[in-house]
Amino acid sequence: MEPPELRSTTETRLERIAWLSSRDSEKVFGQLMHHFNEGSLEVCFHELDGKKAVGIDGIKRSQYAENLTENLKELVQRMKRMAYRPEPIREVLIPKEGGKAGAVRPLGISNFEDKLVQKMMHKVLESIYEPLFLNCSYGFRPGRGCHGAIRALHQYLYANEVETVIDVDLSNFFGTANHKIMEEILREKIKDQKFMRYVIRMFKAGVLAADELTISDEGVAQGSACSPIISNILAHEVIDKWFQETVKKHCAGKVELFRYADDMVVCCQYAKDAERIQRALAQRLNKYKLRLNEDKTQCVSFSKKQHSQNKKQGKFSFLGFTFYLGRSKGGIIIPKLRTDGKRLRSKLVKVTDWIKGVRNKAPLKEIWEIFCAKLRGHIKYYGVSFNGKSIRLFLNQAKRIIFKWLNRRSQKKSFNWDKYRLFVGKHPLPQVKIYVKLF
Repeated sequence: MEPPELRSTTETRLERIAWLSSRDSEKVFGQLMHHFNEGSLEVCFHELDGKKAVGIDGIKRSQYAENLTENLKELVQRMKRMAYRPEPIREVLIPKEGGKAGAVRPLGISNFEDKLVQKMMHKVLESIYEPLFLNCSYGFRPGRGCHGAIRALHQYLYANEVETVIDVDLSNFFGTANHKIMEEILREKIKDQKFMRYVIRMFKAGVLAADELTISDEGVAQGSACSPIISNILAHEVIDKWFQETVKKHCAGKVELFRYADDMVVCCQYAKDAERIQRALAQRLNKYKLRLNEDKTQCVSFSKKQHSQNKKQGKFSFLGFTFYLGRSKGGIIIPKLRTDGKRLRSKLVKVTDWIKGVRNKAPLKEIWEIFCAKLRGHIKYYGVSFNGKSIRLFLNQAKRIIFKWLNRRSQKKSFNWDKYRLFVGKHPLPQVKIYVKLF
């Protein structure tokens, strides 16, 4: 653990930046590189997870720690004389959550020393921009998260008459973010030329995939410590501010935006406003070399009033949940939600892939403990009001999948259903629980 005085000093300096930024939204910052010192980088070192995958240099956290003081001192000296250059990011492909079979998304893994610098860069940028971000943004922000976005959206739909919801799909937002445009946006508030040179070097570090180095003028690597704050800054300038300062003024009715990273919906009091916003959003994104996925972006009828008149209303997905209109126990029409069908099927496929891979490699007790831990994680995320039925469906289906593949550990069956039920009775699965109440 790092000395408390190091953390205290680093936090105080960053809080000073945040305070200045919150007092004056036009404030520019000319001196930032002095925050990259041995003390602040040591704090970043202790915050990094040693179990994470390593970059192309193969250096682990434990190896860097062997000569930590000297390594940090040497890194700071290189940064002062502009001799530090980020190395290419190693790309790995992981299954895309809720996507088509075989769909993957790229994840970038940096060298350990680059992670240190990115971590500190993230802190500096967050201190400058977090006070400026709007309430409609929930992704990768301190004190905010998925459940907060879901609760806020549900409460808005419950309290307001919404005729149409725009289910927005941004086409490869992280992969198409233009470096030059991001640089121009950052330069509006950051006048420290050395800091900006390191930002540009980070952009141009390149990606190493299948032993082939690619250097592009666009894209921020998902998995990089800096990608969340960089993408939030871009979305704040391109989408959030524009929506708040321009869109709302030109709408006939009340409209509201809810955004978590690149997942976003717009609630509109009138359908005509929704149609205009959808067209304007596509033009706005094109201006900044971003794209709206026209095939997946859609205007969804979501009127409680029309639903009460037996007019069929639509549904939309947000953060792994499907929102739809239903009736409360008292017969009142209210917005409800359940686990998105694609996401549920994707999770079950993951359970299948996992049990197939471990069924012959670990004792039954160990397999069952890991399985229960996975179920607890699923319940904690999806344990939201109205969603008990979907969670029970997932638990039952997952239990059947485990039964099927445990019986394929050998030619002789390990269980029949009676024995399996007895085993589950002695080693109970996690129970359905609502962790997030929307009322």
